This record gives sequence, structure tokens and C-alpha cells, in this order.
Amino acid sequence: MSIHSAAAQLVNLAEAEGGNHESLNPAVTGGCALAILLILLWITTRFNRDR
Repeated sequence: MSIHSAAAQLVNLAEAEGGNHESLNPAVTGGCALAILLILLWITTRFNRDR
């Protein structure tokens, strides 16, 4: 199986599933992901006090 045929099969599978859901707003999803990553960064820096 070549990379091209595997990619084409994955694209067909993704299109068959319907793609994006109407209730998922990309800005809200990205903002929540950013907030979670910043919280994890803050927690990590609180535990790393030996610097």
C-alpha cells in the first residue's frame, strides 16, 4: 500500500463520517485548548523550583 492510496482512503473515511459538527466552534475549541495548556505550563513551573 502506497502513501498516496492510504491517504486517499483516510480522506474518504473522514468525509463519510460527516466532518465538522455544527456545535464545534473552532475559536472556542482553540481558546479552551490554549487555556488548558497555559494552566498545565503554570502547574509545571510551580513544581520545578530547583532552577
